[in-house]
Amino acid sequence: MYAGSTHSSLYAADPQPKILILGDSLSAAYGLEQHQGWVSLLRQRLIDQGYAYTVINAAISGETTQGGLTRLPQLLKEHQPEIVLIELGGNDGLRGQPIPNTKANLAQMIELAQASGAQVVLGGMMIPPNYGPRYTQMFSQMYPDLGEEHNVAVIPFILQGIADQPNLMQADQIHPTAQAQPMLLDNIWPVLMPLLNKDRSQALSTPLIHAA
Repeated sequence: MYAGSTHSSLYAADPQPKILILGDSLSAAYGLEQHQGWVSLLRQRLIDQGYAYTVINAAISGETTQGGLTRLPQLLKEHQPEIVLIELGGNDGLRGQPIPNTKANLAQMIELAQASGAQVVLGGMMIPPNYGPRYTQMFSQMYPDLGEEHNVAVIPFILQGIADQPNLMQADQIHPTAQAQPMLLDNIWPVLMPLLNKDRSQALSTPLIHAA
């Protein structure tokens, strides 16, 4: 440093781009320490791979699509995310809610997020056949249908390779264990990664050096 001059590191005024997770207990790390959940693992993977995104975890255990729809407008206004990952519907299915209602709620959430300028990732779910094969099939088909109708990326089944492995599920056989969380993230990552913009995230987090 030259005598008589000072240097200050000023960061770009724009905040880091944000990823909003709107989900239920599967994203809220139910039964686990928060750092064990897949959302915390996602934060670390983004750092490790050079993506400077802020991850907002707005998941609530027990959340339904109606609850998510009610909360989403304020979340969009507050955080202005670039990506919204919607992981909802499982609780609707477990409660036997009418599938047209669940689908309509998910569609409205997708439309709200898209109208805000965000890209959307939809987390697909499957449910046990408690309500019969027709309901179960209609429920699982709802997600790819929404993806096609609204041109959004869909994770086929976020618990793929996990839900049918009792040792990877907690005692309730509904929520995955800590051991399963990296696998859950691996199911999500291939669909989420193509939407990430490394150049933009790095630009927003790069210090700008000014000499006085």
